[in-house]
Amino acid sequence: MRTPAVFLSMPALLVAAALPAAAFPVTVESCGRQMTVEAPPQHAVSYGSNLTEIMLALGLEDSMAGFVGQGDRLRASAVADFPAVAGLRELQRSYPSLEIFLEEEIDFYFAGWSYGMRVGGEVTPETLGAYGISVYELSESCVRLGQENPPTFDYLYRDLENLAAIFGVPERAAALVADYKERMATVQATIDGKERPTVFVYDSGERVATSAGGFSMPQAIIDAAGGVNIFEDSASSWIRIDWETMVDRNPSAIVIVDYGEVTAEEKIAFLKRMPAFADVNAIRNEQFLVLGYDDLTPGPRNISAAERLAEFLHGD
Repeated sequence: MRTPAVFLSMPALLVAAALPAAAFPVTVESCGRQMTVEAPPQHAVSYGSNLTEIMLALGLEDSMAGFVGQGDRLRASAVADFPAVAGLRELQRSYPSLEIFLEEEIDFYFAGWSYGMRVGGEVTPETLGAYGISVYELSESCVRLGQENPPTFDYLYRDLENLAAIFGVPERAAALVADYKERMATVQATIDGKERPTVFVYDSGERVATSAGGFSMPQAIIDAAGGVNIFEDSASSWIRIDWETMVDRNPSAIVIVDYGEVTAEEKIAFLKRMPAFADVNAIRNEQFLVLGYDDLTPGPRNISAAERLAEFLHGD
């Protein structure tokens, strides 16, 4: 068994000697259903940059046929921390078709609801299962199927552990999760007992805004960083909100999502030039933190995002 490379801040001492092969078949839970693999996948595909980074954090690139998504953006954002991304093929740029799975002889798909799959769409666990292709669903995305629990970092840990079990490398997830938990414990120690500022996540939009609801990954990041999401009472993931509600809730800080055609600088300029927003504390005091798409969607960058947000909200 190949030993994993060092990813993000995984301590070098955790890159250990080869361990005995994991026992198969392996069964894990995925959005409330039981999925079983008889052997480690050999031609896997992931959807989008954040899910692909989860796979790369576990060192699974040799078992991947490629990924679906915007390869140029993925390579630009990931190559520094995950150099193996340079060797992965972009199989399709937008949501995948069933045809591409059959043409490429894919045997495993890591995706989520609104992350490469749509309820009732052409590509789902049921449609792919008919061709013997296993699907593991991103835990945070299960809200689209009626999940009733807000996400925590345990969702990220669970996905890492389940994927590692599926590919027969449980020790890699154990190493990553141990490191991540240690880092989050350090964050918790720094914010313990401090006041929790209110936070608005601004993704996009001018007439109406897209923001993070209480079932989105930013909810877990804000909680861990010692803040309060002003839309935590929305039992949904990414939501559209009216500006009047944002003004009424008067956040102390704003997280700008650096993603899409409109730059983070342009988003901040829009907020600052709107007269109706002039008395919002975060805007008046210019309390803006820019984080990327992969920082705020489920993936290994969530840990550093929580660290950065905690420093922003509570640092001296």
